[in-house]
Amino acid sequence: MSSNPGTTSSGDGGVRIHPTRRLPDFLQSVNLKYVKLGYHYLMTHLLTLCLIPLMSVIIIQASQMNPDDIHQLWLHLQYNLVSVIICSAILVFGSTVYIMTRPRSVYLVDYSCYRPPSHLQVKFHQFMEHSKLTGDFDESSLGFQRKILERSGLGEETYVPEAMHFIPPRPSMAAAREEAEQVMFGALDNLFANTNIKPKYIGILVVNCSLFNPTPSLSAMIVNKYKLRGNIRSFNLGGMGCSAGVIAIDLAKDMLQVHRNTYAVVVSTENITQNWYFGNKKSMLIPNCLFRVGGSAVLLSNKASDRRRAKYKLVHVVRTHKGADDKAFRCVYQEQDDAGKTGVSLSKDLMAIAGGALKTNITTLGPLVLPISEQLLFFATLVSKKLFNAKVKPYIPDFKLAFEHFCIHAGGRAVIDELEKNLQLLPVHVEASRMSLHRFGNTSSSSIWYELAYTEAKGRMRKGNRVWQIAFGSGFKCNSAVWQALRNVKPSPKSPWEDCIDRYPVEIVL
Repeated sequence: MSSNPGTTSSGDGGVRIHPTRRLPDFLQSVNLKYVKLGYHYLMTHLLTLCLIPLMSVIIIQASQMNPDDIHQLWLHLQYNLVSVIICSAILVFGSTVYIMTRPRSVYLVDYSCYRPPSHLQVKFHQFMEHSKLTGDFDESSLGFQRKILERSGLGEETYVPEAMHFIPPRPSMAAAREEAEQVMFGALDNLFANTNIKPKYIGILVVNCSLFNPTPSLSAMIVNKYKLRGNIRSFNLGGMGCSAGVIAIDLAKDMLQVHRNTYAVVVSTENITQNWYFGNKKSMLIPNCLFRVGGSAVLLSNKASDRRRAKYKLVHVVRTHKGADDKAFRCVYQEQDDAGKTGVSLSKDLMAIAGGALKTNITTLGPLVLPISEQLLFFATLVSKKLFNAKVKPYIPDFKLAFEHFCIHAGGRAVIDELEKNLQLLPVHVEASRMSLHRFGNTSSSSIWYELAYTEAKGRMRKGNRVWQIAFGSGFKCNSAVWQALRNVKPSPKSPWEDCIDRYPVEIVL
């Protein structure tokens, strides 16, 4: 579970960002090796890119032929049987290789985000009152939590699990299982109802939850609940932070390349019940104030017949892992404090590390998604700087030309602010992220799905629109997923925004 990369050593938790701990200015530093990696991805599809214009030329030439031309061609072929056989064999072989090696399309049929019952909502004054009554926090810690809440970007309608509403809280294993079941089964019930897919048709199941990994696993809980088939390929991802939702999508995509004609379900959630921190170390108190109950379930398909009813097609997944660096590895770290109480500690270097991972990720992603004009401008300034040592700033491409919608992980207000600034986005581009943070809080790996649901509920998703989901996670990781809308997308029944979208966007006073 990763938190807001806006924290400081004084424990601001995203309230203030020290000038040296902002995201690095992308205009000042772009690493050429990551650009090369992006172009490597591009070259893997070179055969497809070459065949398309070749086939276009052949079709155009064929359309211009008259009956006499066709007759002459037939006579010529009659006297060149060997050439015909060789050409036919090459054509058949080439077509077979292309069909067998090209990646299968992965479609997002539908998805569902869990909306907890209203009695689990927690207002700021309730949060502070309960924190005080537990007797675990000193006055300094209480004041620190109050400051974070007031400046976090969260609203008064976010949710905490049932166990945390008791005084004292009851963070038992049974309560944690109950939270997991309510979130996962709630999202899955709605998904199956909206898609009319029977659970027995699911061939692949991927579940990700960072901090709660019981035995049997969360994936086994789903298999048991819905009586999924015995040969299902199930996976349970743990400890991978808020970007694990994109990792789970990538794993499901790879499995769908291998197993034909099947469905994959990806469930993303986090569990708060047993991971609430009851100590006074400020760097560990921040998750208490930001993380809230939430989860999502996504139905993916590799069936061509599902294209007509699917909402989106998966275009790209780009993953960046900085775990080889010791500072990056420890910047979000679960450990015990001096009093022996377990929590997630956030390093003072978190913002800089997140910025480095983001820079690597978007530099790799750029050649895959940007218009050729933007790529040429970027490449020209980069070569000029590298070869001629020219005093020019690298050209940072305009990602607004590549995407119509942005789903930035709602980890905290500071992250959204800095991405808006560094990527030169407009307020409308980060609206979904800000409003999701306000309404539901940081729901970890599922936050990007609440944001996509917001865009749909606003009626902004049109056919052909491209969506960029980007998330950060412990380790340290930055992962991106790119989707393309296959139709004008309307919100599915029981959307988390169903009865409140008219109230948004709201003005966030800080």
